[in-house]
Amino acid sequence: MGKKGQKQKIILPPELPPETSDNEIEVSDEDLQFVDENRDYAGFVSRLDTQSITKHVTRVADVKEDALEALYEKRLKKKQLQKEQEDNKLEVDPVDALPVKTLDGQLLYRTATKTSRPSEEGETGDDDKEATADQSVVKLTKAERRAKLKKSKKEAKKQGTELAKTEVEQTPQAAVLDEVKKDITAEEAFEDKKRKIAELGIAVLSDPESNIKSLKDFLQICKDNDHAIVKLGLLSLLAVFKDIIPGYRIRLPTEKELQMKVSKDVQKMRYYESTLLSSYKAYLQRLAALEKQSSFQHVAIRCICTLLDAAPHFNFWESLLGVVVRNISSSDDVVRRLCCSTIKSIFTNEGKHGGEATLEAVRLIADHVKAHNCQLHPDTIEVFLHLSFAEDLGRSKKTDEKNKVKNKRNKKRKNVEEPSKLPENDRKRSKRELMSKMRGEVEADYKSVAFTPDVIEQRRMQSETLSAVFETYFRVLKHTVQPVAASSEANAGASGSHPLLAPCLRGLGKFSHLIDLDFMGDLINHLRMLAAGGSNSENTSGKSLTVSERLQCCIVAFKVMKSNLDALNVDLQDFFVQLYNIILEYMPGRDQGEVLAEALKIMLCEDRQHDMQKAAAFVKRLATFSLCFGSAESMAALVTLKHLLQKNVKCRNLLENDAGGGSVSGSIAKFQPYASDPNLSGALASVLWELNLLSKHYHGNISTVASSISSMNIAHNQVFLSNVSPIQAFKDMSLEQQSLSPPNDLKQSNGKRKRGSVPFRAEHSLDTSSVDKDSLRKKLSSHFMLLRDIKENQRLRSELDHATSSLQLYEEYKQQMGKDKRDKPEKRARLNGLSK
Repeated sequence: MGKKGQKQKIILPPELPPETSDNEIEVSDEDLQFVDENRDYAGFVSRLDTQSITKHVTRVADVKEDALEALYEKRLKKKQLQKEQEDNKLEVDPVDALPVKTLDGQLLYRTATKTSRPSEEGETGDDDKEATADQSVVKLTKAERRAKLKKSKKEAKKQGTELAKTEVEQTPQAAVLDEVKKDITAEEAFEDKKRKIAELGIAVLSDPESNIKSLKDFLQICKDNDHAIVKLGLLSLLAVFKDIIPGYRIRLPTEKELQMKVSKDVQKMRYYESTLLSSYKAYLQRLAALEKQSSFQHVAIRCICTLLDAAPHFNFWESLLGVVVRNISSSDDVVRRLCCSTIKSIFTNEGKHGGEATLEAVRLIADHVKAHNCQLHPDTIEVFLHLSFAEDLGRSKKTDEKNKVKNKRNKKRKNVEEPSKLPENDRKRSKRELMSKMRGEVEADYKSVAFTPDVIEQRRMQSETLSAVFETYFRVLKHTVQPVAASSEANAGASGSHPLLAPCLRGLGKFSHLIDLDFMGDLINHLRMLAAGGSNSENTSGKSLTVSERLQCCIVAFKVMKSNLDALNVDLQDFFVQLYNIILEYMPGRDQGEVLAEALKIMLCEDRQHDMQKAAAFVKRLATFSLCFGSAESMAALVTLKHLLQKNVKCRNLLENDAGGGSVSGSIAKFQPYASDPNLSGALASVLWELNLLSKHYHGNISTVASSISSMNIAHNQVFLSNVSPIQAFKDMSLEQQSLSPPNDLKQSNGKRKRGSVPFRAEHSLDTSSVDKDSLRKKLSSHFMLLRDIKENQRLRSELDHATSSLQLYEEYKQQMGKDKRDKPEKRARLNGLSK
């Protein structure tokens, strides 16, 4: 039995390395070169005992293949069990991966047993049970095992192909799902940030002193990568600062004050104010940085303007004002309007800042105009029109001087009386000095915090503001008057040669009563040069001025003259000459009718008694002007014409229809329609035949006014009353106002109309919404046909006069020739008698 057991014992061969195919083995050139160079070292291969190797292999040659396969399977199972036991035994904690060294020198690792998943354990247990059950119940043969392996390989291949197909099919759906997930996460993150902004804002507004640290979180949100979140953060911080900014300017404590012991409330207030001021400064720096970026410019400018308008008294208002003035002439309409509205609000609400911001804003605008050589948008200096000055600003200087003289006299009296007093002790003197010093410091602090402004300081600031405004206006006038050759190079690429002239003239007209008398002469000379329109050979800059700007120069000159009538004696005849010539250059669509109406009112209606020749020239020029332009301009001209006829009785002789003109022709016997000087036109020798045509005007109001002027009596004792100015007449007849607000139906009044009054709003006033175009076309055609017939009649009359004169000359020539023929025989007879 022992020998049989020993014979059945099987000694397995050693495990061979894993088999690799010849195609997978790669031998490099370096390996071949190494083997060739070291052949001596490879001699052990030739000395191998091949017989012992074959004997060991032949031992298992007689063993059946089934027994070998069973042994291989057992060995594999043992290895798997060993691996699972090792895996389940120990696991190093990743936190305590470093070993701990004991006193004996041993290294200990902190380990923990692995916890296997119950699902995996259940699966492995079921598989093992099934395997053991199969092994214990059925023993498969070699052929069956091979068939089973083939079937399992086929199933694995099928499963692999199905998985690959499903992966290929699910890739586009997975991409879409990933995009949707990303969008959802982005929206959730955006909502979370919005919620955080709302929570921070509510917390700060509910208790600013306790939650003042939340402003730093707000500032961090304003540095986010999402532009929408940044804009929301800026606007939210704007609302927070508007609510929590105090009504006073914060002054941080000095080093000496910090060393002093104070109460907890004072420490808390100091911490609150310092945190608020630092956060406000960081917010303003962030706005200044974002203002230069196009995507954040509108939001940043809106925040800056709102802060400056809400708290012009608070710290760092100078930096805010600098940004606003820098963008006041921006090409962006939204930014420019925001800045202009903020500056206007500062000018009108001086109670918030006591006038300091107004003075600083005017200075900054003056420097801005100077730096850009007057080439800015007109809104830049148009904001000056919203300034308000004290009417007694000029008188205040005199009163201040008187007060100074009185104070000096009182001081002298006190100095004289003090030596008579007894000398005081040093202790009392030092105490009095200390009390006066403390009283001065308290008064200074009170003035800095008090809301009631000091009268003297306010007058000083107003005078400096006014000087800066007039400095800007005079710089614009000087820039306009300078030669074109010098200004064209500097103004290359500008939208207009003189964009600031129109608002400058309006400002001079408004503040003309505040101009110093020392500058009156130069101002009138500059205005005369600008109104000349390039007629002066030395100045050609006026050629670029429009008709409206030249009319504004005339208006400003007359306003300055009227406001300083007692102290200024200037001849304004040149401005009348310019107005007489500008009337012919006026165009309704290009120029402003309101400016023309204002010039007619100030220069002709409100002026003193005119010369008869000048008044007649303007009457004739305005009548001609009324034929050529629209209803609004014609009505303003007719109102001025009627006013001149009312004031100058002798000019009513123009209403006569004598062949040689009026009964009073003056020094010039013939009318010169193209004369540039109204005094040399000889208008008294003409007739107002234009009124006859205007009485047939298509507009009912103009025709009634023209007919009322024609019916004026020449009697000297007749008085007419005109209650309507040219400006009001122009506004009433303006087509824009008629289209925007059509006239209401006027009821007939029972009272009689006053004699000479102008029926501007007749009962049959024109309604542009219900105009019959055919009838209007017929009236216009008949009107212009009449004008054409007049011109044709004049031409035919001139030709007829020429023909009659030539015929008269021919008749005279014939008569002379007949006389000569009759005189010839008598002369011959006389000659014959003399010869005999």
